[in-house]
Amino acid sequence: MTVVNRYKNATPSIAFIKNFGIKEGAIASSVGHDSHNIIAIGVSDEAICKAVNLIIENRGGVCAVNNIEEKIVSLPVAGIMSDLSAEEIGKSYAELDQIAKKMGSKLRAPYMSLSFMALLVIPSLKLSDKGLFDGTSFQFTSLEVL
Repeated sequence: MTVVNRYKNATPSIAFIKNFGIKEGAIASSVGHDSHNIIAIGVSDEAICKAVNLIIENRGGVCAVNNIEEKIVSLPVAGIMSDLSAEEIGKSYAELDQIAKKMGSKLRAPYMSLSFMALLVIPSLKLSDKGLFDGTSFQFTSLEVL
């Protein structure tokens, strides 16, 4: 998993995450409460980079990438909103959700789950652009402590 700062050039934060079930490719989103940085999970550095770069190229969005396809729902308004109709966005999002599930995700809502992995105020361990954060003790931590 990685969190990439959308507002300044900084080293991405990285950590391991389990139970997303992705077996190929990567998923990423610029919808990440509270700061809306780019959050991505994937099976390789290359797949994660491909997904993050697709989000950057589209000035925000939600995407899935694998060896066969790249799909993005662009969110060019502050990286969290679209200028398209609700019907268009809903259809595209449903397709994206199905791609994530074809890639192995068993989660009911993989993109919603992804967005909460960077929400520091809910326990327990989260990832921000500044590193791992323990929502229970409400402080940044390191892998050595875990």
